[in-house]
Amino acid sequence: MTSPSVLLVDDHATMRAGFRMILEASGVRVAGEASTGREAVERVADADPDVVFMDVQMPDMDGIEATRQIVEAGHRASVVIVTTFDRDDYLFAALDAGASGFLLKNAGPEELVNAARVAASGDAMLAPEVTRRVIERHGSAPATGSATFDAFTERETEILRLLARAMSNAEIAKELFIGDATVKTHVSNILMKTGSRDRVAAVVWAYQNGLA
Repeated sequence: MTSPSVLLVDDHATMRAGFRMILEASGVRVAGEASTGREAVERVADADPDVVFMDVQMPDMDGIEATRQIVEAGHRASVVIVTTFDRDDYLFAALDAGASGFLLKNAGPEELVNAARVAASGDAMLAPEVTRRVIERHGSAPATGSATFDAFTERETEILRLLARAMSNAEIAKELFIGDATVKTHVSNILMKTGSRDRVAAVVWAYQNGLA
């Protein structure tokens, strides 16, 4: 895969400069910067990034609403929330708005670069502890989708369990000795069979139905 491009959105110039330095040192291209949520919505169309690193607390539209508008506009960019605050209300609001990941600003340089690459590849950037919090919130809700255990192939069941361990497509491919494209096909089938809009919802389904 070619190196991903990232739009940095944060109202603190020093934070954007720090992120830029880390990303560019690892070969990740910074497509542009924005200091408010409204500016992010305007810039994303012109910059056409693979990924948007989005702060939450900003003037002139917060990051959650900016994420919602970017996703609803159908832009191809994946949005990763990058915030100082490890708060459940931010986490769940971000996921409901369509964010593909949630990262804290105290993450190390390797985590930041990995987040850009994982989100650009179409994977969800959720750490296992974050996934567990999503499960705790939704685990008692009725299971979505009409799939049964028999609806899954043996390989799909394997991959669904690995998704529940917060593994990326690349990690799953390495674990099972198969190609990335094959993993993507299986994940698409899993989403369809479980009636899930994304990988997080599929993991919730797996926990609800005893597969994880």
